[in-house]
Amino acid sequence: MELTTVADDFAVVHDGTEVRRYDDLAPDSPHEVDGVSFRTLPRPGGELLCRFATVNDVHFGETVCGVIEGLDLGPIFSVEPGEPPYPDTMNRGAIAEMAAVPDLAAVIVKGDLTSNGTEAEFQDFLAHYEPAFGDRLHWVRGNHESYNGDVGLKPAPFSVALPGVTVAVIDTNVPRDFNGQITDDTAAWLDQFAADTAGPILVMGHHHVWSPDSKERPEKYFGIDPTDSEKLVAVFERHRNLRGYFAGHTHRNRVRRISATGDVPWVEVACVKDYPGAWAEYRVYEGGILQVHHRISTADALSWTERTRQMYAGTYGGYAFGGLHDRCFAIATH
Repeated sequence: MELTTVADDFAVVHDGTEVRRYDDLAPDSPHEVDGVSFRTLPRPGGELLCRFATVNDVHFGETVCGVIEGLDLGPIFSVEPGEPPYPDTMNRGAIAEMAAVPDLAAVIVKGDLTSNGTEAEFQDFLAHYEPAFGDRLHWVRGNHESYNGDVGLKPAPFSVALPGVTVAVIDTNVPRDFNGQITDDTAAWLDQFAADTAGPILVMGHHHVWSPDSKERPEKYFGIDPTDSEKLVAVFERHRNLRGYFAGHTHRNRVRRISATGDVPWVEVACVKDYPGAWAEYRVYEGGILQVHHRISTADALSWTERTRQMYAGTYGGYAFGGLHDRCFAIATH
């Protein structure tokens, strides 16, 4: 029995592939359902101005998951004969759920649109997402696209203006590599954009940052290079209206705070393609923003993600799911 989602007005519990949703809950109040106790998120003040959604690591074209190059942990998963490709299953579920959100203002895909960075995989991504969201769809490439140079390349950085918030989307990729960077041009663009923009800004890219509070400074970091991470953090220090950074890449739900930026969340959102199979909703109020995690809950998606939670010698489930505070939380905008 897992408490998956807690918003300001609803909660979701998963019991294996069974889904129980509890609506019409009072905000900022204690509740108990299915023997699970929790408190709903406080609702920010003022009117609800818009809702938008993000996904990342959708991996069209992937056929096997659970593989880490150079390690033999297991178990490894692929679909059974006669089953559709699991990226199709998972993305169809995510698209259907996001499309059902009332007045959804935008969908932002934070990289790894493909598995192998091929043009055919990128076109498969577009074939699934563009009919559903049209000009509300925005994307930036991830490392799986930069492996092949220009696949999925879209001019970045760019901004998406929404009621009550602006989303700044940056390209964090290093060509032909897995790790991330913040170029001087990207840092300068964000610095100037924040200075010129009124109101809160959420920044989104594919790679997560290295924390300057860390006791270790690896030469080769899986996310954004430590020196470049410091560069990005410094831009946030200079501009109070930069209210959060949101990434994918790690296939996990995690929120960190960095001492230099106070209450600003540095966020990673779990992948679409396997356990837990996630997308994130953002509810923008006049007085603040809520991130609400959704586990993709179509029957075929849950069948797949219940299998894949056992990856990496059974450690993946806890790693990828994170704590409730990593999935559902408030973002201060003042």
